[in-house]
Amino acid sequence: MVKKADHESGRVLDLDATYEAIIQPSVEANGYRCIRAIDILHSGVIDRKMYEMLLRADLVIADISTGNVNAVYELGVRHALRPFSTIVMKEKEGKMHFDLDHTAIFMYEHLGTDIGNREAKRAKEKLSRLIQQISEKSEPDSPVYTYIPFLKEPNYTEEEFEESLDDAEEDQDNFSSLLDSAEQAATDSNHLIAAKNFKLLLEQAPNNPYLRQQAALHTYKSKDPSEPLALIEATNLLKPLEPEKSNDTETLGLSGAIYKRLWNHNKDRKTLDLAIKYYKKGFDLNGDYYTGENAALCLEKRSKLHDEAAEKLYDKMTALKIRETIVNNLETTVISENFDERTDQIWIFATLSHCLFALNRKSEANKYEKKFYDLESAEWVKKTYLEAKKMLKK
Repeated sequence: MVKKADHESGRVLDLDATYEAIIQPSVEANGYRCIRAIDILHSGVIDRKMYEMLLRADLVIADISTGNVNAVYELGVRHALRPFSTIVMKEKEGKMHFDLDHTAIFMYEHLGTDIGNREAKRAKEKLSRLIQQISEKSEPDSPVYTYIPFLKEPNYTEEEFEESLDDAEEDQDNFSSLLDSAEQAATDSNHLIAAKNFKLLLEQAPNNPYLRQQAALHTYKSKDPSEPLALIEATNLLKPLEPEKSNDTETLGLSGAIYKRLWNHNKDRKTLDLAIKYYKKGFDLNGDYYTGENAALCLEKRSKLHDEAAEKLYDKMTALKIRETIVNNLETTVISENFDERTDQIWIFATLSHCLFALNRKSEANKYEKKFYDLESAEWVKKTYLEAKKMLKK
């Protein structure tokens, strides 16, 4: 799975959903072989194989929703190499990080981190028609060849490209197989195996944030060889993502979770302060309910450590306001038209239940707890829910 964040807004998008629900079926329906860039890059940087693909591919689709610099650079390379058959697409709320006023953009919409069924169907049909139109007409879509019409595109032999294409497909299959194994282990709550496989994937793509986040998550959940050591290793795994500067709510949430658990061991006030810092930043950025709920929980823990009554009251009131905001936001989400298409329903029900218990609205909390248990989930999900509820009772 690949989830990426817009580093300005912190909004997280599931780009696997974009690929699997929209891009891949649209491409294959038009008779193309579909190869995904992330599955063929071992070093995490653009290399010879990628240049070959950008030069010879009959069709390139560039999703620039998160303003990823690699994707933007690769798009520029493609525009310089080929006059036509390049499609630029973007999630509609994503910020345009550079000037593309001269380029047609294919827009689609995410629902939370994922894509709803109706939107996936609409976008897939529209993209498929666009691919068909581009395949039938060789009209320049590159600004380079549009403004320099007599420019000659480079040449590359069929034999050389076919060899590269076969290698790319083999890399894609190997990467995808290992990723499937890692995610299955995660679903089965086998954190030790999940951590091992995500670390192997990270060796192939060290600049992939999702792989690094998942490696850190399952490392600390594995508690191997002990929980404190696993937490320290997870902290080191996250360092390249620079949590102290990050606006990625997933990175901030993981950092908060690690320091919250470390505080349970060392009882060092500074450790709890760090947990609150990361959790609260994740909530303040865009109202992220996971980081908000945990920020509130940690603020209540810290309120018991203060000597000054005013500081105690400030932390308690901040926690109260965060929970009230979360409940208001999520209750609106639950009754929204597209809620049944969201993939994070179980976490929304869990968060509503926890926050309502904390606000002493027990009957409403029990209603959402039942909805939580009515949805099938991995054992570690239920365990996480119960651990948080136990802390609230304390």
